[in-house]
Amino acid sequence: MALPKEFINILGEILEADERDRLLNALQTEPQVSIRFNPLIPDAESLALKSLECSADGRVPWAGNAVYLDHRPQFTLDPLIHMGCYYVQEASSMFLEQAVRKCVSGPVKALDLCAAPGGKSTLLASLLPEGSLLVSNEIQRSRAQILAENMTKWGRTGVMVTCNTPKQIGQSNLMFDLIAVDAPCSGEGMFRKDEGAVTDWSLQNVEMCALRQRQIIEDIWPALKPGGYLIYSTCTFNRHEDEDNVQWIIEQFGAEAIKIDTNPEWNIKASLTQDNLPVYHFMQHLTRGEGFFLCLLRKPDGAFRELPQKPFKADPTVPAECRKWLNDGYEYYVKGDSIYALPAPLASDMNQVSKELYALIPGIEIAVRKGHDWVPAHALAMSDALNTEAFNKVDITRKQALEYLHCDALRLEDAPRGIVLLTYKGIPLGFAKNLGNRANNMYPQEWRIRISIS
Repeated sequence: MALPKEFINILGEILEADERDRLLNALQTEPQVSIRFNPLIPDAESLALKSLECSADGRVPWAGNAVYLDHRPQFTLDPLIHMGCYYVQEASSMFLEQAVRKCVSGPVKALDLCAAPGGKSTLLASLLPEGSLLVSNEIQRSRAQILAENMTKWGRTGVMVTCNTPKQIGQSNLMFDLIAVDAPCSGEGMFRKDEGAVTDWSLQNVEMCALRQRQIIEDIWPALKPGGYLIYSTCTFNRHEDEDNVQWIIEQFGAEAIKIDTNPEWNIKASLTQDNLPVYHFMQHLTRGEGFFLCLLRKPDGAFRELPQKPFKADPTVPAECRKWLNDGYEYYVKGDSIYALPAPLASDMNQVSKELYALIPGIEIAVRKGHDWVPAHALAMSDALNTEAFNKVDITRKQALEYLHCDALRLEDAPRGIVLLTYKGIPLGFAKNLGNRANNMYPQEWRIRISIS
């Protein structure tokens, strides 16, 4: 892979010649493969590794629930990935976990601003304490749909997906304790994983990205509570998008850069400039992962006015039968042809977000209208709020699971008629309506596996 000469020159400005060459050589090697397991699913790690026919090639040291794989399998043909058992995520970006552990000790309102496709949001959903609200946002509608799919499969309650600009959120009445900004960048850290990033790279693009990143921070800053935390990250190396922007945030907004506890064995590189900022660089010649940069910043304390919230009013028209599909502790409402459930302690907060922003996922979609009936929604099967005892369950084979995910018709021998909850290895996969001679597939058509499953 031929790298741009200007990029090599930039590395020469921040690294000594021998270390620059080591990094350049590392960029010519194969990328690492790593996955992170869903703590909501018992035995997720052993189930996933067995299903993938992989071995763990060491643990990701800065993440509590992730491993490297000894090879890259065909993930699409593993039913468990479609059930949210694990997420394929680049290892360096999992360092977000250490930043969250540094600044979060109780329930928070958190925003993942540039969230698609969902790696950091699924990680945040696993890390945030019970009672937290996570708003995962993506500005591009097509990418927001992918984000919504991945967050639905991850199954954590107290999560919303929105599609808004940073300025719209910053000008809303919403305030967050924690905002993660994985800013769109020039992508230098992804060169060995994505040749398109090499093709798109230029000095002009670096400068454009640096300015756009500042605009994003400026737009979203009003939505961060005084005393709240901003996690700023990129997947690039240059100081313009990294250290220079951190210094700008400090000078522009009076923010404080916070030191994160690390282990010397992790080989994370400190600031590449002379200002000694507590920032963290991941580089391929030092760590098992792609290029990544992160800084944790704290907004100065100060007074702020948070608008009083109106108590959430549950919808009395929601059928009692549908309420039985979830465990206790939820409020319900009807929106269009869907019924949604909100965790009772978060109902007012989530309702406010829906009023202020455009929500693709305003809560747990538990039912959709089919003619005169309400039938369970796929999101219900994925949710940790599901009351599995409310449905007849049918455990199916791997072949049947792939047929289901391919949106094929099924034959369910000796299964009860009517709507059944399909499970694979005891984990909910989705719903089907068994008619006796065949079963209608209720998996979302837009999520179906499109490659051959034979």
